[in-house]
Amino acid sequence: METNQVFEKQVEKKVEKYVKKGVKILAIIVLGGILFLLANYVLMRLWNWLMPDLFGAGTVTYWQALGIFVLAKLLFGFGGGGSKGKGKSSHKKKLRSSHKCATWRRDFDEWKHYDQYWKEEGEVAFKAYVEKNENHGTTKEE
Repeated sequence: METNQVFEKQVEKKVEKYVKKGVKILAIIVLGGILFLLANYVLMRLWNWLMPDLFGAGTVTYWQALGIFVLAKLLFGFGGGGSKGKGKSSHKKKLRSSHKCATWRRDFDEWKHYDQYWKEEGEVAFKAYVEKNENHGTTKEE
């Protein structure tokens, strides 16, 4: 008899827990929907207040504002937020990418000497190269 009562209490606690969780989820969905509709209304009011004066655009209805809101979310993203520990992972990504580009940076650093080289040796070397090719008849024009 006692085991039945203990079992019933356990089941009752579980049911109560799941009912509370369900009510919370339902409340979050309803509040989210209300906030979405309110944000859309605010967007409509802002549009109708600012756009005609600033850009000469016409006013929009509630449903047109909803379309603008959805289009903006599709084009510019949903705000995704950051993940926990973002600082760590982004630091590691920066570290990895800096190693990948190290050779490119090294090659780019060598280009700072290009102007001086061209002034000192480049024109003479280029003319010698052209002369050599013309003597051997291996120019690209032929």
